[in-house]
Amino acid sequence: MAKTPMSEELTSLVAERFKALADPARVRLLSALRDGSRTVGELVDDTGLTQANASKHLARLHQLGFVQRQREGLHIYYALADRDVLKLCDIMCGRIEAETRTRGRLFPQ
Repeated sequence: MAKTPMSEELTSLVAERFKALADPARVRLLSALRDGSRTVGELVDDTGLTQANASKHLARLHQLGFVQRQREGLHIYYALADRDVLKLCDIMCGRIEAETRTRGRLFPQ
């Protein structure tokens, strides 16, 4: 984390990336890529998304640098560009588990 105050530009860039992670479909896609690269078809099977929806979300994740893609013949393979995004997901999963243990439920009522 930056030790100096974040500029407005940096704050906007960080917020844009967090917004991308706020979509459950994108989190499912990133999670499906945890074990390695996949084609869109494989990601559709893994996530239950439609091909059009998966492709739209993958394009956004690629644009923001979360995933990379590589063409091999007729197929395009998607992979995590950097596994650090999984650290964010793991941190949040740990928080949710701790809150569930503490409160005895997942969400406040």
